[in-house]
Amino acid sequence: MEQVARGVTQLTIQRFVNVYIVETGPGQWVLIDTGLPGAAKSILAAVDKLFYPGTHPEAILLTHGHLDHASNAQELAEHWKVPVIAHPLELPFLTGKAVYPPADPTVGGSLAFASRFFPPQSFQMSDVIQALPEDPEPPFMPGWRWLHVPGHAPGQVAFFREEDKTLIGADAFATAKHDSIPSLLLQIPKISRAGTPFTFDWEAAHASVVELANLEPEAIGCGHGPVIKGPQAAAGLRELSLSFPVPKHGRYVSAPARTDADGVQFVPPAPADPLPKEAALLGVGVALLATAALVVRKQRHDQRELELLEYEDEDYSKYNSKYNVSYQDDVKEVEQLYFPHHSIRYK
Repeated sequence: MEQVARGVTQLTIQRFVNVYIVETGPGQWVLIDTGLPGAAKSILAAVDKLFYPGTHPEAILLTHGHLDHASNAQELAEHWKVPVIAHPLELPFLTGKAVYPPADPTVGGSLAFASRFFPPQSFQMSDVIQALPEDPEPPFMPGWRWLHVPGHAPGQVAFFREEDKTLIGADAFATAKHDSIPSLLLQIPKISRAGTPFTFDWEAAHASVVELANLEPEAIGCGHGPVIKGPQAAAGLRELSLSFPVPKHGRYVSAPARTDADGVQFVPPAPADPLPKEAALLGVGVALLATAALVVRKQRHDQRELELLEYEDEDYSKYNSKYNVSYQDDVKEVEQLYFPHHSIRYK
């Protein structure tokens, strides 16, 4: 756990996904986002440690409903007997009425490569979900305001506390290179665009970054990446807003998907995907396992970190030959971490 600002704690689970615990009064707090599937026990253990055993929030607030932000929301809400609150434009995707626009694996990068195998993103939590009110102050969060920051998701919201300029930025941007799985796993600080294959409206995404940059935050926590504080927070976000990198090609680059309160109304045609899924299935397992092995080795050899980044989205055999190292010593540990239910092996 890492403190973003007074009363704001970032909990990183499964190495690269962040949720936030925000204290809102004496003995009162809210949970923002709930991580990937299987994280409920980790979240419960963390908040019990932070406060006291059996503690519960006033509510769960979701920045948006993507798989890595809304999984566990219903389980935790039922456990704590609290509501889940999200922007009205997210409700179709959180009540089983609609599925998000499909990911675009053709934009390039290791995250785009892996996105070919992500399941369709939708939940059914009608029993616990509530719409975020129009009032700019979020429920149970005095002193904060929410901002609608679409582009990555139709009803994505960020949270800002003016008193100390603390920003919880959701996936409007990231504080690590979001398009690179190695950079996410290594948690290298870098204010960057959000996950490219899951952004369906690039004009809206840029406008959202500009709006957040104008807040001049002094402490930032996002859905992915480490906490960034001090002058580099505002400076990095301002730089991103001024030179926002739209991909050169991709499904949503020329025309965005269109959504409304009922869900998705239009999706541009998918460009040709040159990578056969059958071949890619084995490749993604090997690539992720090799990436994970690099993370483990990095923990043992921190001095190689900068050189590793040069190869993060290239052929890892270059790294292997340069340092004359073998990953075999790390394989068993990595398999247990990343592939407990699969038979993929790195050779």
